[in-house]
Amino acid sequence: MSLTLLVAMGVGVLMACGIYLLLRTRLFDVVLGLTLISYAVNLFIFFMGRLTVGKPPIIAGSLPKTLAHYADPLPQALVLTAIVISFGMTAVLLAIGVRAYAENGHDHVDGDQAP
Repeated sequence: MSLTLLVAMGVGVLMACGIYLLLRTRLFDVVLGLTLISYAVNLFIFFMGRLTVGKPPIIAGSLPKTLAHYADPLPQALVLTAIVISFGMTAVLLAIGVRAYAENGHDHVDGDQAP
């Protein structure tokens, strides 16, 4: 099994678990599903910069004929920014969820009373 197939399967499993949790009626499950989806998207963006190990991200000297021996630093910077944003959004969603639970007495996102 190649590394690319293994990575694609891992991202697919994370996305599938996130979608499953997103479709649940409990607020914590929805927040956890959104978090898993953001992890899957972050990994997808990160792996778009080529899967290279031990390669420099900055080209020194003149531009070589092929860029296959270098890592792309842009997806790494985008993922770092996305991690910070998703952490902040998770904290906001959890704060909204705690407030909604305190006011309603249940954590169902569809508005129905808990059984």
